[in-house]
Amino acid sequence: MITLRNFKEEDTSALLTILNEPKVVKYLSSRIPKPYTLEDAHWWVFTGSKIGIVKAIEYNGTLIGCVGADRGVFEYQRSAEVGYWIAKDYWGQGFATQAIKQFIPCVFETSDIVRLFASVFSPNTASERVLTKCGFTLEAIQKRAIFKEGKFYNSHLFSLLRT
Repeated sequence: MITLRNFKEEDTSALLTILNEPKVVKYLSSRIPKPYTLEDAHWWVFTGSKIGIVKAIEYNGTLIGCVGADRGVFEYQRSAEVGYWIAKDYWGQGFATQAIKQFIPCVFETSDIVRLFASVFSPNTASERVLTKCGFTLEAIQKRAIFKEGKFYNSHLFSLLRT
């Protein structure tokens, strides 16, 4: 069983290891610095993770990932984009699904957000399966909407509405 919690200073070394793994960051936002430094990890723990609704994913006392919701602004203020990552050693074990299933009520019960959405790089079928298992539905495919490291990707847009 996993635990969702706030990030803490002790997480910095794990953040360095996890977020410098190319396979982990391949389909994540370019907002994550490359290479990921100790300074980046400190900023995340003490500042970045306090923006929006963000939780560390812990398993058996070890940081294994992150899940968060970034609220929109102006007329999009009742929607939030969900993002998540799991350390490579923990892939394929259901941890992302568990985390998102725990995270959804955390968002809907503690905020006025009524719509969660996630944009998935087209080759990332594992992430699409996670979202589907958590009740998200495919809303749109945005052609060539993502450009990262010199390559275009379609964005598969998934959403979940508060019931």
